[in-house]
Amino acid sequence: MKKLHYAIIGIILALVATSCNLNTEIADYQVIPLPKQICLNGGKPFVIHNTTQITYPTDQTELKNEADLLAGYIDDIMGYRPEVKATEKDQKGAINLRLETIENDNEEAYQIIVNDKFIKIISSNTSGIFYGIQTLRKSLPVNWRIRSAEMPAGTITDWPRFGYRGMHLDVSRHFFPLDSLKVYLDVMALHNLNRFHIHLTDDQGWRFEVKKYPKLTEIGAWRNGTLIGKTMAFDTIRHGGYYTQEELKGLVKYAADRHITIIPEIDLPGHQLAALAAYPELGCTGGPYEVWKQWGVSEDVICAGNEKAMQFLEDVLLEVMEVFPSEYIHIGGDEVPRDRWKECPKCQAKIKELGIKGDQQHSAEDYLQSYVMARMERFVESHGRHVIGWDEILDGELAPNATVMSWRGSSGGYKAVKMHHNVIMTPNDVLYFDYYQSLDTDSEPISIGGYNPVKKVYLYEPIPDGLTEEEQQYILGPQANIWTEYTSTFNLVLYRMIPRIGALAEMQWCLPEQKDYENWVLREYRMTKLYDLYDWNYAKHIFDLEVKITPVVEEGFINVNISKLVDGDIVYVIDDKAPLRYTEPLHINSDCTLSCYISRSDGTRGKLIKSEFRFSKASMKPITLKNQPNKQYAYDGAQVLIDGLHGHTNYRSGRWLGWYGTDLDATIDLNEPTEISQVKFNLNVNMKDWIFNAKSVKVLVSDDGIDFKEIASKDYDMVPADYIPDLYPVELEFEPVTTRYVEVVATPYDCPKGHTGYGYPAWIFVDEIEVY
Repeated sequence: MKKLHYAIIGIILALVATSCNLNTEIADYQVIPLPKQICLNGGKPFVIHNTTQITYPTDQTELKNEADLLAGYIDDIMGYRPEVKATEKDQKGAINLRLETIENDNEEAYQIIVNDKFIKIISSNTSGIFYGIQTLRKSLPVNWRIRSAEMPAGTITDWPRFGYRGMHLDVSRHFFPLDSLKVYLDVMALHNLNRFHIHLTDDQGWRFEVKKYPKLTEIGAWRNGTLIGKTMAFDTIRHGGYYTQEELKGLVKYAADRHITIIPEIDLPGHQLAALAAYPELGCTGGPYEVWKQWGVSEDVICAGNEKAMQFLEDVLLEVMEVFPSEYIHIGGDEVPRDRWKECPKCQAKIKELGIKGDQQHSAEDYLQSYVMARMERFVESHGRHVIGWDEILDGELAPNATVMSWRGSSGGYKAVKMHHNVIMTPNDVLYFDYYQSLDTDSEPISIGGYNPVKKVYLYEPIPDGLTEEEQQYILGPQANIWTEYTSTFNLVLYRMIPRIGALAEMQWCLPEQKDYENWVLREYRMTKLYDLYDWNYAKHIFDLEVKITPVVEEGFINVNISKLVDGDIVYVIDDKAPLRYTEPLHINSDCTLSCYISRSDGTRGKLIKSEFRFSKASMKPITLKNQPNKQYAYDGAQVLIDGLHGHTNYRSGRWLGWYGTDLDATIDLNEPTEISQVKFNLNVNMKDWIFNAKSVKVLVSDDGIDFKEIASKDYDMVPADYIPDLYPVELEFEPVTTRYVEVVATPYDCPKGHTGYGYPAWIFVDEIEVY
C-alpha cells in the first residue's frame, strides 16, 4: 500500500513538473525590426512571471508612462499586470527602466541587459526606453497556455538607421473614427515607427474643425454619394465626418505617449473642393461647387489671385498649428491644374502684379503656385515651424526651407537633395500601400491599381545612388502611404498595412547589410501571433507559396519552380488530376491549369494559387525586341510575351510590358518553317494613366530573319474618353503563310487634346503574343 502511495505521489510530481514546463517558454529576441546587436552569454535566464515588478528611479518620473505601457503589454500577452513602482535603485526580480548615458550618439539608441537577477533597459532618453520595451514585448511568447517566459541572458544594443520613420493615412476620401486612428498608432508603435502623417483635407471631405470657418465641417465634411468601384456610377449614401480640435489634441497626446509625432496635412492650393463647397467665393469661378463624389484631380482649386483666399489658408494653418505641436506642417502642393488660373482675371492680375514670367521650363501659372507655396511657408516659418510639400513643389521655385516628400518615384528626392533640401522618400511605385500586394488581383479587395508586394517594400533602398556621404544626410527617412479611394473600412486599412509595415519597419530601422528577406519572413510569421492577439487584420500572401515561371526556350517548355518560406508541404494539381506532393520543378509544355497550395501540420492549408497556361505557336520560342520596354515596366523582359500566361487588368502585375514613346516591335523565331494565319494579343487600356490602345498594328514575316514582308495591318480608332479601364483585344487574320520569323509592330498614339498628357506620347502595354 505504501509503495502505491509513493507511486501516486511520484505521478503527481511528474505531472506538476510537466505542467510547469508547459507553462514556461523561452523568449526570442529575433524580432522586427531586428536589433543591431544581440549578444547572448549563456548565463542563467531571467524569468518573467506574475510576481515580476517594473521599476523606474524616483527622480525619473518621466519614465512612468513607459513603465505603465510595458505593464499593459505584459498583461496583454501573459495575462497578468506587473506592479509598477518608483525605486531608489535597481530591484532584483524586476524589469528596471533607467535613463543613463550609453555609448551611442543616436538619441533613440537603447540597451537591454538580462541576467538571472533582473532585466535592465537603459537609454539616454525616454524614446530609446520605449523602443527597448517594444523589443522586449515582441520577444515574449504569445501563447495563452504560457504563464512565464525565460529571457535568455545577454545584452541587446540597438538604434535606428533613420530618424524619420513614417506612415500616412488619408482620412478624407474615407473617414475613420478616432478609435481606429488609435489602433493605427498602436500598430505603428509595435513596429518602431515615429511619424504619423494624417491627410486631413481633400476634394472628397474636410476633416479638421476650423473654428473661424464653421462651414468647413458643416458642409465640407460631407458628400452626398461615392463612386461605386471602378464604374462611372455613384451611390446616394451620405458619407463624412470630422474631428474636433479637442479630439485631435487627445490623439496628439495618445501618439506622443507612444513616441509618435503627428504631422497634419492641409493640401493646398489644389485638392480644395470640399473647402470651396463651403466657401465658394474662394474659388476662381465662384461656384457652385459640391464636395466631390469621385476620385482624381479636380480643375477647381483655390484662387491664387484672391487675397481673401490666401488669408483663409493662413487662418486654417494657424488653427492647425494650435492643435498640432509638430515641427513640420504638410501643405500639400500636389496635382494642381492651372486651367482655372489661366482664365481667372484675379490670378492673371496677380501674375502681372508679381512680375511673373513663364520660361522654357515652367509657365507663369507654375510660378504662381510657387508664390502660394512660398507665402504659406513664410507664414508657417514665422510661427517657428517648417513645411513639407509633395514633390510637385519642385516644379517652379522651391520655397527656401521646404522639405520635399518624393512620391513620383525617387527622382524628385534626388533632385531636392542636390539642392540641399531635406527629403522624405515615399515613392508610389514601392511605398504606396493602397496598391495591390498580390498578382491575383481578382481575389483581392479592389485597389486603385499598382503592385507593391511585401518583398519589393523590404528590398527598397531609400538613399538613391549617386549621393555623396554629406548629401545622404538630407534623406530624413522613408514613409509609406495609404490612400483610401478604394479603402472604405478600417479592417481593409489594416489589411493593406500589415505585414507591409513589418517590411517597412526593417527598411527604416536596419542597416542594408542586416537585411535578409527569407529570415525576415520567418520573424514576421512569429509577429502574426501578436496581430491575432490584438485582432488586427493582415494579409497572408508571404506565408503562402511563391511560383516562379520561366520559359526554357532551348527545350520548349515552361519551368515552374514552387517555393515556400514557412513550414508545410507543397501540394499541386494539374487540371482535374489527383493532388501530388511537389518535390522538384515542373515542366509544362501544353495547355493546362496548374493549382498549388501549402498544406500545414495543423491541418490548415494556404491560399490556392492558380496559373492557366494557353500556348500558341509562339510559346517558348526565341524572341527579340527592337525597342526595349520602359525599365519601370520591363519585369522579366521579352519572355513575358511568350510564356503562355495572360495578364489581368492590373498593368503593374508583372504580366505586362510597357512602352513609352516607342513602338512595340517584337520578332519571334518559330525555329522552323511553320504555317500561320493569325496573330493576336491584348492591350491594357487605362487612359487616366496615359495608357491607350495602339494606333496601328502590322504583321511581317521572313524566311531568313533579315528580309521581312508585311502580310497584315490594321488601324485602330482611339478609344473614347469615357472608356473604362479594361483589356483591349487585337486580332489580325490573314491568308495562311508558311514562315519561320514573325514580326509584330504596334504603334502608339500621342495623348489627345483635353487629356492631362496632351503633347506627350501615350503608353502601350502588351501581355502575350499568340500566333496560330
